[in-house]
Amino acid sequence: MESSLIYLRKDFLDKCTQLGVSVTAEQTDSLLAYLSLLLKWNKGFNLTAITDPKEALDLHLVDSVSISPFIKDFNSLLDVGTGGGLPGIPLAILNPDKQFSLLDTNSKKTRFLKQTVFELGLSNVQVVNSRVQDFAQESGYACILSRAFASIEDMLNWTEHLLAEQGQWLAMKGVYPTEELQQLPQQIQLVNSELIQLPNRSEQRHLIYLQKTNQ
Repeated sequence: MESSLIYLRKDFLDKCTQLGVSVTAEQTDSLLAYLSLLLKWNKGFNLTAITDPKEALDLHLVDSVSISPFIKDFNSLLDVGTGGGLPGIPLAILNPDKQFSLLDTNSKKTRFLKQTVFELGLSNVQVVNSRVQDFAQESGYACILSRAFASIEDMLNWTEHLLAEQGQWLAMKGVYPTEELQQLPQQIQLVNSELIQLPNRSEQRHLIYLQKTNQ
């Protein structure tokens, strides 16, 4: 698929290499096409505050694909409060073998997402327009993922009914959320944390993995 952001291709691929993220030529086309759609629809749908393509490449696309190596153990993922589809759409493009549900309460945003899923032919993506508290999924998700969605405490409280047995929450945070983690309820444990340094940026990304204890 042709993208008006094709001039960003080399920059994007260089940054993926620095992050150790493997991307095919076809996936690169789809990712840049997605970013182009996001910026185009943003004019009428208010999908993102970032309008500069190079900034959007770094802070949306590169930021999202940077976590792809860290979700390899999950086969079903819920991106809660997905907004314009971040990180769910980029991750779905890179991981066609995994199933993604993208949930948001904003009907304009989910309309954009449904059109994007159609245009990019993403058969592994379900778009859900709902409050997370009202959404139900019988089997639950192996991973519930959030990026700038809410506090960790709210994320846990609002999504606990959607987590599969032995499933994990994965919160994408900027600075390490020491205070939030100190306030975790007793039945929730920190399983792991990963630090990602975005290429040529001062911004850091911390991935926080949480799980219910067996007690």
